[in-house]
Amino acid sequence: MHKLGRGHRDKVQQFMTITGASEKIALQALKASDWHLEGAFDFFYSQPHKSYTDATHLEELYNRYKDPYADMILADGITLLCNDLKVDPQDIVMLVVSWHMKASTMCEYSKEEFFTGLQALGIDSLEKFLERISFMRSELKDEQKFREIYNFAFGWAKEKGQKSLALDTAIGMWQLLFAEKQWPFVDHWCQFLEAQHNKAISRDTWSQLLEFARTVDPALSNYDAEGAWPYLIDEFVEYLNENGIIQNGQF
Repeated sequence: MHKLGRGHRDKVQQFMTITGASEKIALQALKASDWHLEGAFDFFYSQPHKSYTDATHLEELYNRYKDPYADMILADGITLLCNDLKVDPQDIVMLVVSWHMKASTMCEYSKEEFFTGLQALGIDSLEKFLERISFMRSELKDEQKFREIYNFAFGWAKEKGQKSLALDTAIGMWQLLFAEKQWPFVDHWCQFLEAQHNKAISRDTWSQLLEFARTVDPALSNYDAEGAWPYLIDEFVEYLNENGIIQNGQF
């Protein structure tokens, strides 16, 4: 490290402290990201890092949260995990955690999901888990990752064996996700659904709503009534116009 300037040396040191990676790996990640720390973390955590986790430590971590009567982590264990991480169970970062684990169902992690997700993140201790929280929050700012997390949320939040997502659950998830993405119509959308739809939400409506929120401007000036939007989104646009929420092409 003697050939590096002080600024670069500090970044290498910081990277090694946070990730537990070797100097060689730290240099590789930082060079790949043009010496931007956030980009280097992104690069590092996108690679498989099973070699940086200790299986014994992971087992100890899993056993701390495992249900006493089942070989998996259930609601009580997740509540304890949230307490240890100093986050509210309703915090969106727990959705990001579940996305990394590829969890199939809300409020539970199988042993395989827990191990695979944490190994990919290079986590084998509570201390490392705490250090990764800010990184996982930052992933929500990446448009591609946000889309993946958003689409993951549908399958994760729905009841086992159901094809659609219960309306109250969908509304709760939209309020959580769009608080992050800041879509101006989220409250109107939820009110519209409660007043005029009152049925479960299909996967198509779920995925298309993000596209609508991402591409249609707040004045709806580029909304195409002949486009291939689900009927529910077309009805929502009518609702906005009929209720004077959009007036003279302005929101």
